[in-house]
Amino acid sequence: MNIPLDFAILEYLINPDKRTYWVYILSSFAIAIIFLYFNKKQKRVIFSSKLWLHPSAKLDYYYFILSYFIKVLMIVPIVISAKSIAFFINKNLYYEFGFNQIQTLSYESTIILYTVILFIVSDFTRYFLHRLLHTIPFLWEFHKVHHSAKVLNPLTFYRVHPIENILFGFRYSLSIGLVTGIFIYFFGSKIGLYEVLGANVFIFVFSLFGSNLRHSHIPLSYFKSLEKWLISPKQHQIHHSKKHFDKNFGGYLAIWDRVFGTLKLSHEVKVLKFGLKNEQMINYNSLTKILIYPFINILNILRRRKN
Repeated sequence: MNIPLDFAILEYLINPDKRTYWVYILSSFAIAIIFLYFNKKQKRVIFSSKLWLHPSAKLDYYYFILSYFIKVLMIVPIVISAKSIAFFINKNLYYEFGFNQIQTLSYESTIILYTVILFIVSDFTRYFLHRLLHTIPFLWEFHKVHHSAKVLNPLTFYRVHPIENILFGFRYSLSIGLVTGIFIYFFGSKIGLYEVLGANVFIFVFSLFGSNLRHSHIPLSYFKSLEKWLISPKQHQIHHSKKHFDKNFGGYLAIWDRVFGTLKLSHEVKVLKFGLKNEQMINYNSLTKILIYPFINILNILRRRKN
């Protein structure tokens, strides 16, 4: 399969389902400019070549390109589709309980209900898997790749080991497929999403209002009361800080962190230092090491356990 590089990059710029969709990039840039206007001390850091040309940032740029081909050639073919899961769920519900469709809800109400539940279930499963990546030692070795970024930029979002990408691919298919299969069983063809430019309206709104700033050095925080419900860019930056890997696992909603005791508000953290421990960073400073070193670490763990 021959995939032109310019096509690969273009897809990320024109697809509203991607974090790097050009509208989201521009809106995040606009928010950053407004933030810097009122926080002039940050300007020197944000516009410094030491940030954007940092070896960690350059690695993000290279890995972003490589990860596209890994995803297309290796990950997509092995991850079962949400459509297949939905068909399986719907078929088994029908065999078990027979025909049982709900006719009382209007088409508009069904769409609203489906859109909201789909977003909530997807966000919760994202929180749950993200937390497992931190708490299960074998999974943490793969997730270390993402936390090895010494500086943050929007493409750090894609610094994810292929094994983690596979896990999140299955998470997506299972959560979307489960909800969709149940809705098809109860509502038949009367389901659909409220979308903006082809993207789930919730994802579109969150992306439009600064999701790209989560992986940046723009410490944009919300009001304390709002941060108990929604994860702000700074709250995700706190999660990337060395001392707070065990906080703010949430994707969009802060509810899960609040319920399970992992929430950290922006005003509680003043200093942010990104990356892993100094002695670990050398193991994640090249494309080869990013891909291979998690497996080496796991083998070392297994050897220590045998001994």
